[in-house]
Amino acid sequence: MALATLALLLALANVLATHAGSPPARPAPKAVSGSWNSKAAAAYLDQRAAYWQTWPLAARDHGTFCISCHTAAPYALARPALRSMLHETAPSEDERKLLENVTERVRFWDEVKPFYNDEKSGPHKTPEARGTEAILNALILARYDAASQSAASHGVASGGAPSGQPSSDTRLAFANMWALQLTSGDDAGSWDWLDFKNEPWEGPSSHYYGAALAALAVGTAPGNYHSSPEIQPGLKSLCAYLQRDLDTQTPINQAMVLWASSRLPELLTDSQKQSIAHELIAQQHEDGGWALATLVGGWKRKDSTPLEVRSDGYATGLVTLALEQSDGHEPGANGEPGATKNDSTPNHDASVKHGLQWLAHNQDPATGYWRSYSLNKERDPSNQAWPFMNDAATAYAVLALTQNNSR
Repeated sequence: MALATLALLLALANVLATHAGSPPARPAPKAVSGSWNSKAAAAYLDQRAAYWQTWPLAARDHGTFCISCHTAAPYALARPALRSMLHETAPSEDERKLLENVTERVRFWDEVKPFYNDEKSGPHKTPEARGTEAILNALILARYDAASQSAASHGVASGGAPSGQPSSDTRLAFANMWALQLTSGDDAGSWDWLDFKNEPWEGPSSHYYGAALAALAVGTAPGNYHSSPEIQPGLKSLCAYLQRDLDTQTPINQAMVLWASSRLPELLTDSQKQSIAHELIAQQHEDGGWALATLVGGWKRKDSTPLEVRSDGYATGLVTLALEQSDGHEPGANGEPGATKNDSTPNHDASVKHGLQWLAHNQDPATGYWRSYSLNKERDPSNQAWPFMNDAATAYAVLALTQNNSR
């Protein structure tokens, strides 16, 4: 016993000497019953990003492409989360192309045309497109700045700003965003957002969704950006809008703002967070998943076909992510999970665990994606739009499963 104890102490001393001055290791992911294939998920996401970047219908001026809510933006949020699992030392080629695209449009903001305009797409589409893009640009660049700082602490290249502060391009993206914030009327504090009568990202309720993404962007940016004096009036107005209109929102929009509140604690009150979590947990299916169709109010498809009410990857990924980040954990730096608190409830944790298990068991083994279903029409698998819901579902499933390392 004495020799074994001595050996253990010597080994411990060696570890401490080797890692002196280095940041503490992040906790290992908590085991989830079932397995999922991170390599297959990354391959699917990369393939879909490459498709979108070269799809003629996504092309825009100056050789750029549209940043879609279903493929490009979720890809940018999720793909960096897979890097450590895959032992990658840098962003993928498709990530680099996406970042170059966003950066070019941010730098030439006054020269590039909006994704849509009034002349070709209908009334008010120019300001809607500008507001939508401004938020997505800021969110994507903030995400990569945050990922860069986290990776730098582990000696890994990740794109974005290595200094622990928002890059100059990210600050410019935020400046573009704040300049378009609405300052009067019922929607003061929010932004114009694209409405093509398509849920869940371009519909009547998507205006609130966009504002929640703006809050997520602010809370994700590194360097304590959310405390910057110059943004406080706009941030206060944003928080007031999100709180004021919270009770009228669909559960899926409430899930998004709940996730954003894990980055901006002042965004919602504790009672609001608890109320949202309670409602979302009540909507969970016995199999552990959630169905998007039951989280969007009385929405009906344009072709009058019935909505798919089975559990799906988009709803389950987003709701599980929002719940696991919202309760029992302090918000972490740089968009990463934080430390465990003491107010996590067994019911909440059981719901999260059940959601993670559904995700672990429901990745398509042949393609690497998670399945989700259109809210707007019954899609033909041969149609180019058929995979769009799967793209978003896969990204949010990946985020939920990889963020599990704080639990």
